[in-house]
Amino acid sequence: MVIKRTIQSNIERSLFKGKVIIIYGARQVGKTTLVKEILKSNPHESEYYNCDEIDIRQALVDKTSTELKAFFGNKKLVILDEAQRIKNIGLTLKIIADNFPELQIIATGSSSFDLSNEIAEPLTGRKIEFYLYPFSLEEIRTIYSDLELARLLERRIIYGMYPEIVLNEGEAERNLKNLALSYTYKDILQYQSIKNPEILEKLLQALALQIGNEVSYNELASLIGIDKNTVSNYIQILEKAFIIFRLRPFSRNLRNELKKMRKIYFYDTGIRNVLINNLNSLDLRQDTDSLWGNFIISERIKKNNNFDFSKNVYFWRNRQGQEIDYLEEGAGKLEGFEVKWKDDKFKKPKTFLEHYSGSSVSLINKENFGKFV
Repeated sequence: MVIKRTIQSNIERSLFKGKVIIIYGARQVGKTTLVKEILKSNPHESEYYNCDEIDIRQALVDKTSTELKAFFGNKKLVILDEAQRIKNIGLTLKIIADNFPELQIIATGSSSFDLSNEIAEPLTGRKIEFYLYPFSLEEIRTIYSDLELARLLERRIIYGMYPEIVLNEGEAERNLKNLALSYTYKDILQYQSIKNPEILEKLLQALALQIGNEVSYNELASLIGIDKNTVSNYIQILEKAFIIFRLRPFSRNLRNELKKMRKIYFYDTGIRNVLINNLNSLDLRQDTDSLWGNFIISERIKKNNNFDFSKNVYFWRNRQGQEIDYLEEGAGKLEGFEVKWKDDKFKKPKTFLEHYSGSSVSLINKENFGKFV
């Protein structure tokens, strides 16, 4: 079964506009399936190349325009899957873009370590970038009724939204553990700054235990036994591998607002849960609210990305303890959302609403989350 990815339409609208298309995403989120679906719509004079294969890499490394023309022939659409595996890929893509404007290249990368760094300067003004994440609730609605989706909601919170997990429920636990231990680390451990996998695992576990809370790099450094700069560096690498994302605190210089702390969430709650070895049902957990918050905020991030909604995202808290889980700023609006599994303790923060005229704060819970995500 193939579930159509929301960004496919956006990518197809961008084809043959004189730009190289770059698709970023973690391993196993479905990049290969996505580009092969795009190829089905353009079957003639098109080709898929897996850059994990050594002969493909050799054919594309440090080649002249003449050599590249001979390799691609009369192709109109070419997929370079896992393009970061090609040495000097940025220069190769620049030569293609400059010399063969009729040739549409789609390049994918399972991390932004090498690919983003390689293409940043050579492809300035020559590229369009897209990000593919694990399935969204919006996407799996195409195979489930609303009733079925409601029944499966808890399972999706616990086991996550990776395609292999969603489409193969019978092997979900085993596949999730393999995914977390294998694919999640593969690119990270190959990256030159990561020399100690045990430190990486400890950091991931510490972050997994702190979702929904403000994170101190100093405290993490002390807990794990490394320095603060190494913590910061590792967290940036985990972001570039599309495993975690950060929310900054929102502030317009009110004296009592917090400005330095960060909240860190996982793009996939299944990965988070398996890292702490907790796949228990929600009624047996102590972290239900924070897990639900991570799930909903991640789904909202996916939705904004998939539909190309431009939003600045934050959390907010002041020194008196008033807080808002998630804020969006865009199109002249400042909207806050408090995410609770149950709503019995929700109170709108008066200080925030008084200081930010025209802003709003809404509750997102298990009864009304559908429109939000």
